[in-house]
Amino acid sequence: MKILPVISLLYAMFALSMASALIVLNHNGIEAKRYSVCEGQTGHLSCGWGSIKVISASYGRSNRDTCSSGRPSSQLSNTQCHQHQSLRIMSDRCNGMSSCAVPVTNMVFSDPCVRTYKYLDVSFVCDPVKRSVTCEHMQNVISCEEGSLIIHHANYGRREILTCPHRYAKTSHCYHSQTDNLRSRCNGKESCQLHASNAVFSDPCPGVYKYLEVTYSCTLSEMEVPVCT
Repeated sequence: MKILPVISLLYAMFALSMASALIVLNHNGIEAKRYSVCEGQTGHLSCGWGSIKVISASYGRSNRDTCSSGRPSSQLSNTQCHQHQSLRIMSDRCNGMSSCAVPVTNMVFSDPCVRTYKYLDVSFVCDPVKRSVTCEHMQNVISCEEGSLIIHHANYGRREILTCPHRYAKTSHCYHSQTDNLRSRCNGKESCQLHASNAVFSDPCPGVYKYLEVTYSCTLSEMEVPVCT
C-alpha cells in the first residue's frame, strides 16, 4: 500500500487552505519573503533583524489554486480580482516595524470582488535600518556619525499600544505617513531635528496620544568611501 502519495496530497490540500510561505531570492541584493494568507486569517510578518519593508501586496485572487480547499468553483473563478490599495494598506501597517499582524478581511482591505474567496499575497524584505521613536510633544535628533541620513519610513500616529504609553493611547490603527515629508527635511544631512507635534504634522486621530516613528540609515558619499590601494 502506497501511503506517501496520499500524505503528500493531503499536505498539499492543507497548504492551499492555510497561510503559506515562499522565499524569493535576491530583491535588489536582499532576500525577500513572500506569503499567501487566506481570507479570514491573520497575516504575520516579522524580521529577526532590521525592519519590514513591503515591496508588493495584493488582496484578491489571481489564480484558482491558492486558498482553494473546500471552496466551490463559483468562489474561485474570478482570477482578475485585486484591491488596488493593498500595497498602501500593508505599508501603512507594517513598514518600519520588526513585526506586524494584519487581519486578512474585507473590513481591513474592503471587498474588491463580492462572492469571491480572496487571499493576501504579500512580499517584503528586512531592511538593516535604525529606528527612532519620539513621543508626542517631545523633540529628538537623528544623526549619522559618518555619512548622511536616508529616511526609509516615517509615520506620525500610533501603530502600537505599548510604545509611548499614555492613558490616551486608545488605538493602534492611526496611520499618517510622513515618509516624503521627512525625506525632504532630512535626507542628505548629518543630523535632523524631529518634533512630534500636531502643529508640524497635523492631527490624524484627535484624542489619541501619538508618536513619530522613523526608520533611517546612513550612507557615505562617493568622496567619503575609503579607497583601497
